[in-house]
Amino acid sequence: MFAGFDEGMVEVARGVRLRVRQGGAGPPVVLLHGHPRTHTTWYRVALLLAAGGHRVVCPDLRGYGQSDKPPTTADHSPYSKRAMAADVRELMHHLGHERFAVVGHDRGSYVAFRLAMDAPGLVTHLAVLDSVPIADALDRTDARFATAWWHWFFFAQPEKPERAILADPDAWYGGDPARMGAENYADFHQAIHNPATVRAMLEDYRAGLGVDRAADEADRAAGRRVSCPTLVLWSSGDDLQELHGDVLSVWSPWTTDLSGGPIDSGHHMAEDAPEELAAQLRRFLAGRPH
Repeated sequence: MFAGFDEGMVEVARGVRLRVRQGGAGPPVVLLHGHPRTHTTWYRVALLLAAGGHRVVCPDLRGYGQSDKPPTTADHSPYSKRAMAADVRELMHHLGHERFAVVGHDRGSYVAFRLAMDAPGLVTHLAVLDSVPIADALDRTDARFATAWWHWFFFAQPEKPERAILADPDAWYGGDPARMGAENYADFHQAIHNPATVRAMLEDYRAGLGVDRAADEADRAAGRRVSCPTLVLWSSGDDLQELHGDVLSVWSPWTTDLSGGPIDSGHHMAEDAPEELAAQLRRFLAGRPH
């Protein structure tokens, strides 16, 4: 797994180090995983992008996997997408990349989006996978959304989700080593059995319903948009289109240069359809950045 990539820890803020793997040569792209995965979810896609001529950087997000888990606060801002985006910005600066593409899946897509909004001069291309902006998802919440994505609201409750998950992490999260790959599964399995990681992952969701939503709403009120080319992809086997209809129309007000469509995959597309995902990303990244 990750043949030819280097692994290490990089300090990105006081008390926060990210575990990161990097490899390949060429225009840099950083890949941001979702919940409850670690950076190893990208192992197939990362190799394909590196073989296609990219320097590929894969961190564990703050709180996830083997990255550090700083103390939280009453408003959960240490786990905001703004804080996580600042981590990625510092990581890429530390690695010598002043401009770079960013790809995010699931919760990582919110970090990627926030990075493109907060630091537009740094991001050459933005790809968001399996998401609509947090503010839009919450604005559109109805019985169908609450039934399908109930975990957003359960995870925001104090203490109870930790107790429920840690009672039997394997039953809660599932995971199949034959489908995920043995080493990827082992990394994920270790993470979900770490109480500190589980608590940090829940802090991500708690921030989502508060400070992250407020950040989206402030940008929308100010008319701010992503200024770089943006690719939106979603899994045909997931429920994003069922819940939100035309996914591109949801993203259109947030962007200036938008493309995208579905991928024949389950939710974890980097594991289920790595070749198709990598091919779409390579085509997109080959386009001229703004």
